[in-house]
Amino acid sequence: MALENNMKNKSRELILMNVQGEDHPGVTATLTSVLAEHNVDILDLGQATIHNDLGLGILFALNDDSDDSSSILKDLLFKAYELGMTIKFTPIAPERYEEWVSQQGKQRSIITLMARHLTGVHLAEVTKIISEQGLNIDLISRLTGRRSLKVDTGNVMSVVEFSVRGVPKDASQLKEDFIKVSKETGVDIAFQEDNIFRRNRRLVCFDMDSTLIQTEVIDELARRAGVYDEVSSITESAMRGEIDFKQSFMKRIALLKGLDVSVMKDIAENLPLTEGAERLFRTLKKSGYKTAILSGGFNYFGNYLKQKLGIDYVFANELEVEDGRLTGRHVGDIVDGAKKAEMLKLLAFKEDLHLEQCIAVGDGSNDLPMIQLAGLGIAFHAKPKVKATAQHAISENGLDTILYLIGFRDREIG
Repeated sequence: MALENNMKNKSRELILMNVQGEDHPGVTATLTSVLAEHNVDILDLGQATIHNDLGLGILFALNDDSDDSSSILKDLLFKAYELGMTIKFTPIAPERYEEWVSQQGKQRSIITLMARHLTGVHLAEVTKIISEQGLNIDLISRLTGRRSLKVDTGNVMSVVEFSVRGVPKDASQLKEDFIKVSKETGVDIAFQEDNIFRRNRRLVCFDMDSTLIQTEVIDELARRAGVYDEVSSITESAMRGEIDFKQSFMKRIALLKGLDVSVMKDIAENLPLTEGAERLFRTLKKSGYKTAILSGGFNYFGNYLKQKLGIDYVFANELEVEDGRLTGRHVGDIVDGAKKAEMLKLLAFKEDLHLEQCIAVGDGSNDLPMIQLAGLGIAFHAKPKVKATAQHAISENGLDTILYLIGFRDREIG
């Protein structure tokens, strides 16, 4: 109540203190001890270190029983000089402070930039779009470690996260502009509402072919059966959404009739994992996430990946086998787009999760139902139609990029 009564007093002085200089232990402790001695109220504060350069800002208000501002500023100036820091004071009008407070209830969102090498062009283009949409940047954070200019650290990422305030003027235009910048400059950009669900995702569901692995298994089977061209043509048409998935599925597996099942083991053992897959699953498992494969491919290969990556659930199609050879038919229901969405709902129910806590990742049109259903739907190196329809797209980087969308930092990734 004392603070509330004091805030009603328009004569209170509000002062914004900005400190800058080389970072070293004790800077913040020393300066805040001065504020404590003068019995001020702290209204806002923030601190960041960029390349060992400290930036500290504190907005404080003098109480009725505080010393006059000249005494406080003098003590702060003296301490800053001793610390080798530059200090600046700005008086803030109470009306301006109240206007700032009134903005705090506005919607907040997270914009994530993910690139192999982050450049000024990336930042300029993205911040321009943010400004045009009437959004205000409150905070910029780096999620990845610093890059060495001398040592080759491999295929590392540069990821920064913007916390922005406000509602976009045109959400569709915002997405369209981000997709354009991504395509032209090679940066992946994600825009998410910053809510409780974003910070509490617990289930991640993946398509398999061309998502977890860098191939279409049915094409590999077709090569062994000598019908690759026929099967590949049908596959591409189905992925583009030009023909019904179920019909295309039955046509393709019919062409595999007579293939010896022994080839499946050899194909499984040589499946090319997508970049970042092992790092992603290692981190998700360590952090308690549940994972699933929801695939229009085949459960033989899904179960192989389940063992290899520690995946919790696999739902895929089963090929019928007689006398050690494929019959050209399937067993059970066909896992198409609708079935994937149905299985996502079932898994969310089984794990006692809200759909907003689920993530779905895929590349084809039959992945869209689950991508649109999940709280975080990601088109991964997807066809143009899928990318345009999905909430988010990763087109330039590996599967482990998903970790940054969830909010992981490099130090938390296994």
